[in-house]
Amino acid sequence: MNSISGKSIIVTGASGGIGRALALALAEEGAGLVLNGRRSETLEKIGKECARAGARVELLAGSAAAAEVAEALVQKALGMGNFYGFIHAAGVLHPGPVVYELAGEQFREIFEASVAASFEMVRAAFPPLIESGGGVAVFLGSGAAERAIPGMGAYCAAKAAEEHLVRQLAAEVPQVVSMAFRPGVVDTEMVREIFRARGKAADRLRGEFSAFERNGEIHPPEVPARALVSILKNDPCRFHGKVATWRDGV
Repeated sequence: MNSISGKSIIVTGASGGIGRALALALAEEGAGLVLNGRRSETLEKIGKECARAGARVELLAGSAAAAEVAEALVQKALGMGNFYGFIHAAGVLHPGPVVYELAGEQFREIFEASVAASFEMVRAAFPPLIESGGGVAVFLGSGAAERAIPGMGAYCAAKAAEEHLVRQLAAEVPQVVSMAFRPGVVDTEMVREIFRARGKAADRLRGEFSAFERNGEIHPPEVPARALVSILKNDPCRFHGKVATWRDGV
């Protein structure tokens, strides 16, 4: 058993959805938390909830795609002591439009959230993790990385890049366990955004996710959160350079 009690962990995207559920699940395990999200008011709320659960908590609002934010997150975790690593749970979808309909700003935002932020977190966190003898780097992946889904094209491409980054990191840095974690279809604001989507592929996309809903395949964020925490407690090394799913931790 690999206890995470007393270890400090960074969680990006912690102001909502899976990131929020992860923060609470880790707090219950006694981890020290450095929480990041773009919505400061919501981030403060989840920080208070984690503190009530007994966790030490530091907060920093902003985009982890900014080098100064990623570096500050790592410094806060180092200041807590026993820095264990990070879970990059932040993401942006912008569903509905086909790729050529997307505004350039939207395309860049999707890639910044998944790919640029992953890079900046790696750049900031890996040197101290290597120096201390190792740790974990978890990136939220998606089955979308292997599919072409009209209305989610940029997101699919970004997740494919993020999951390949995991394989690259594992080949280059054996000391840090790098893994992708696919949470499944989860009841988050990102998924709810699909039902409000506009664009040439919006109707088709809504139809696909409506089928998930009818079949009971959309689960609450606590399900993948508990699964990932279980993986972290039970030999995450087995997923080094690989993709784990929420079923692997159930």
